[in-house]
Amino acid sequence: MGSLGNVVLLAFKFVAAIVGHSSAMMADAVHSLSDFVTDMVVMIFVRVSAKPHDKSHDYGYGKFETFAAFIVGVVLVFAAVGIVLVAVGKIVHWASGHHDLQVPGMLALWAALLSIVVKEALFRYTIIRGRKLSSQAMIANAWHHRSDALSSVAAAIGIGGAILLGKSWVVLDPLASVVVGLMLVKVAYELVKTSVDELTESSLPDDMEQEIASIISSFPGVTDPHNLHTRRIGHRIAIEIHIRMDGSTPLLQAHDCVTAIERKLKERFGQKTHIVIHMEPIK
Repeated sequence: MGSLGNVVLLAFKFVAAIVGHSSAMMADAVHSLSDFVTDMVVMIFVRVSAKPHDKSHDYGYGKFETFAAFIVGVVLVFAAVGIVLVAVGKIVHWASGHHDLQVPGMLALWAALLSIVVKEALFRYTIIRGRKLSSQAMIANAWHHRSDALSSVAAAIGIGGAILLGKSWVVLDPLASVVVGLMLVKVAYELVKTSVDELTESSLPDDMEQEIASIISSFPGVTDPHNLHTRRIGHRIAIEIHIRMDGSTPLLQAHDCVTAIERKLKERFGQKTHIVIHMEPIK
């Protein structure tokens, strides 16, 4: 759905940018092109990450999805830098007295307005599906759609201002390009940071770790959850923890208790959650 919408939009935006002489719309078109490229990356890598674990990947292929989200962020960085540099060049050219920038055409404005509607719809659809499937790559791509919608808002304001206010305000068009580029930089930074944290085995947030310890402590006879280690494996999470139980507890009873803990954690964090619980006697 996302790639189909992006193909239609990027074609229309490039035509509108060229015919309408709008640098803001060209920046928006590049943004949609980066969206389409990342759609392809996400589809390929999510398919790989869905493969079950095997001898070569004991923990599965979830990190491939994280890698896909990282690529999305890197593509955005290059798109953002390119957009900002081109726009700043036009602004400097205009400020130096070369007032030869063309007033954008109405086609560029209509393209920006259409993009706002389509991209916001794609954002809402993709974010709902991504959360339902617990897919970090899909959620990242959803925010990519939202960033494109917001960049189209900036483009629409710049293009509309340049058209309505006349030749002396035509610089609003490249100014809008700078805004679009800076918005892309922010989104790209957040995506890359999240992906790098996961690829470098960053722990889960403190509130999630506290919730894990709280769930475990709620079981009768289980005390002192400690040595908690957590990380993400794509759309799954991994939990390793030590607990204490009465040393005289029969093995079968202890096993049933730990199985119940695992079941409760999987109900909260997903059935594919990787859990390792080490039991120790109460000191």
